[in-house]
Amino acid sequence: MRVSYIALGLIGWIWVQMTSAHGFVAEEERLFEVDRPAATLNILSTADLSIFAPLVEAFQARNPTVEVHYVTASSSELMKALYEEDAEFDIAISSAMDLQTKLVNDGFAERYVSTETASLPDWAKWRDRLYAFTQEPAVLVYSKIAFEGLPQPTNRDELIALLRENPDRFQGRVGTYDIRESGAGYLFATQDSRQSESLWRMAEVMGRLDARLYCCSSRMIRDVVEGRLALAYNVLGSYAAAHLADNTDLGILQFSDFTTVMLRTVLIPKTAGNLDLAGQFVDFLVSEDNRDLIEDLTGLPAIDPGVLQREAAFRPIRLGPGLLVYLDQLKRRTFIRAWLNAMVQP
Repeated sequence: MRVSYIALGLIGWIWVQMTSAHGFVAEEERLFEVDRPAATLNILSTADLSIFAPLVEAFQARNPTVEVHYVTASSSELMKALYEEDAEFDIAISSAMDLQTKLVNDGFAERYVSTETASLPDWAKWRDRLYAFTQEPAVLVYSKIAFEGLPQPTNRDELIALLRENPDRFQGRVGTYDIRESGAGYLFATQDSRQSESLWRMAEVMGRLDARLYCCSSRMIRDVVEGRLALAYNVLGSYAAAHLADNTDLGILQFSDFTTVMLRTVLIPKTAGNLDLAGQFVDFLVSEDNRDLIEDLTGLPAIDPGVLQREAAFRPIRLGPGLLVYLDQLKRRTFIRAWLNAMVQP
């Protein structure tokens, strides 16, 4: 099997054709080639290429004549591509459950039913169009060096108090999502607000510390690893865990008051050109037989109802129309305005 990389600045005819018709912004792109290609599966995903590549290769090992064209974008750009531009992809994978739900609700996803999808728990699928294949907690990632001599917080109230009492240590060294740009960040923030009033107190104290705002988990984690941040709030624990083996100075905390659990989902866009192949990939991701494979190859926690029963603090985000509430434009503007007033202070 041959693999070719397509640099975003020096790309081939595939990317040229795509961008000539569509204006969404991609972050990475890779074409997984095979020796005798019979078909190409086009995937648009928010999952980092470094995380997801082994899973693509495992799918190709079972389907050796299938090339895979994998494009990564932010969750908001993925939404733009499919909702506004009708970009032609066979698979859409995202951590922004609310935006995926809207795509389904508004008729932008194909119905797909199989033995594999039927085996998923009811809470891990919606309308035979949206399917979860991972369950990933949002966590606090912190530098053990930056926290040296300080008590480790166990819940949000303790973290807020710690930040307030140690401004010199944390000034300019706190990171979280920019919810104006990050669909996943907006989802986590709205879910936090449903669980507790601590979101607004957290935003206020972070604003006073000149918190740095990010598009995605991977960049926040990188800045904690490299010492630019003391902590990053609400990042995906699955991404953080990938750094633990190489950096013993990195710590991960799941809050005891509540830990939001995001379901990473997959759907088949209405623009899919190869429905049969798209269905095969959905089955590959959601199959109960492949859950260990997903965890082993990517480090992403696969669907496991037992974990949600054992972890009392876990609060899984539920698929369904409830996720559409904060996508209402008036509610969204109001929420973001309140968040900005707290987070971005003069």
